[in-house]
Amino acid sequence: MDSDSALGTTKAMRKIVNDFVINIATANGTGSQSSNLTLLHSMFEMGVPVSGKNLFPSNISGLPTWFIIRASDAGYQAPGDKTDVQVIMNKDTWLKDQEKVEPGTIIIYNEDVKLPVERDDCILLGMPMTKMARGINPKLARLMANMYYVGALAHLLDIEESAIGGAVSSQFKGKEKAIEFNMRAISEGRAYAEENWDFECPLSVEARDKDPDTFLIEGNDATALGAIYGGINLLSWYPITPSSSLAESVIGWLPELRTDGNGGSTCAVVQAEDELAAAGMVMGAGWAGGRGMTCTSGPGISLMSEFIGLSYFSEVPGVIWDINRVGPSTGLPTRTQQGDLSMLYEASHGDTQHIVLIPGTVDECFEYGWRAFDYAERFQTLVFGFGDLDLGMNRWATSGFEYPAQEMDRGKVIHTQEEMDAIPNYGRYRDVDGDGIPYRTLPGSGLDPILYRGTGHDEDGAYSEDPQVYRDTMVRLRNKIDGAREHLPAPVIREEEKKEVGIVFYGSMENTIVEIDDLLEATGLSVSTCRVRALPVHPEVESFIDRHDTNIILEINRDGQLYGILRREIPIRLVPKLHSVAYSDGLPPRARVYAGRILEMLQGVAT
Repeated sequence: MDSDSALGTTKAMRKIVNDFVINIATANGTGSQSSNLTLLHSMFEMGVPVSGKNLFPSNISGLPTWFIIRASDAGYQAPGDKTDVQVIMNKDTWLKDQEKVEPGTIIIYNEDVKLPVERDDCILLGMPMTKMARGINPKLARLMANMYYVGALAHLLDIEESAIGGAVSSQFKGKEKAIEFNMRAISEGRAYAEENWDFECPLSVEARDKDPDTFLIEGNDATALGAIYGGINLLSWYPITPSSSLAESVIGWLPELRTDGNGGSTCAVVQAEDELAAAGMVMGAGWAGGRGMTCTSGPGISLMSEFIGLSYFSEVPGVIWDINRVGPSTGLPTRTQQGDLSMLYEASHGDTQHIVLIPGTVDECFEYGWRAFDYAERFQTLVFGFGDLDLGMNRWATSGFEYPAQEMDRGKVIHTQEEMDAIPNYGRYRDVDGDGIPYRTLPGSGLDPILYRGTGHDEDGAYSEDPQVYRDTMVRLRNKIDGAREHLPAPVIREEEKKEVGIVFYGSMENTIVEIDDLLEATGLSVSTCRVRALPVHPEVESFIDRHDTNIILEINRDGQLYGILRREIPIRLVPKLHSVAYSDGLPPRARVYAGRILEMLQGVAT
């Protein structure tokens, strides 16, 4: 359609309020993140349910990056299936960014790029953003040009000036000159759009009531705070995307939250020479009675395998957070996936089985940040926290965290000779209570033994290669981890009275499942959902599966890893009830993609 027809048609439309997707295409390292977060936070401060997805490159500055903002009164947080507003700033993706949008899309572009915009079926709105930015500060024009599309969108979408001002002040806190420059750029962008674009936007932001205690936080930041409140004594780490920000957040909070009376830190931080060394330091802290943690991603877990096995067999507590990125190999380091689940559950060599905590919200990131230490010490084993890039490095809403009220669970630790004498026939690896968990002593207590063996050992901790002794030890270790099932977080179940179809999922799929459910319901299919929050799976997961004729295991990987784990562990009579819908392309899950695959799978089952 021609430009006049497009504008006329749009003017006749009814306003679409708080239900749209903005895709902003820029280059990495151009300062666009500040602009994008300003938009996200300004709408959030107006009480609008909004989410942001940062799709950034794994290489150097200058490569393409996209930021997707979705406003949804329904609370949908997936990226969305259709872009309503496309902002084009990057010449390297200029043509592709135009080609991928649907007819009728609003395209806002920087005229100074001097490349063609050739979509006659879209709304084309240009602005000389770089030239205008030079009028404020020629040296910073490349960075400040992004703030002009903030002003343009503020005009088009009716974003309140006070909300924009608050977001800019928060983004550049303490930098008065930066706040002044950026607010000027936004005002100029807003004024230019109002004066030069003869266009009534069909989309609008409308304020909603907002809980004043609600704020946005990244999952990695929430996990870091949880670890601090959980009593972390040692953070050892080696940088790797997307886990680095977790360690950096711990480090950033320590001066405020973990200091002694003289201003010294009560948590040691060591940047190790590699992931293997980082895991060894965690073991050292656990052996000494401290709470040690490291964070990494899939490649780091591979390098830590030897120490993971040592921790499991010698029964030394520790915590490792895996913030999953796309693999194998280097893979897509800045994209998201749930491809490490099986590796964590059985990490290392030989027969191993580990506790894995799987948060699906930032509130659970905080909670599991401290619970991981309790579980590690209670069960004297390594505990994995399993996040992913989407949950860990994007911002999500929370109304505040529930701080741990109970005392730390330090497990079965003997501190005095009297305590040891009260235990019949004490041995470091002897199970005297029938729960598979022995008692342990700590260095400095004056009690023996404090040796933890990674080679074959009997119940007293003495070296042994006796076949029956080894067999008994391995059965006890398996029983110990199996015994953790009922103590780990129970699944979150949303169940309908009609129970034919159940969906079992985990992790950050939580942020898409409601929209998937609504899409399925629109086709006449009503489903129940069960979000798994830990491995080994809680008994309630098996009960949920038993109550449904068909169970779809939904996950963000290629091979259906939870599906495989469940097939091995649930009673064989329930296995025919399981069906896998697994999909991974590196992007956060889009509801329509998964809903479509669920319907295809169900059609196949029916035939």
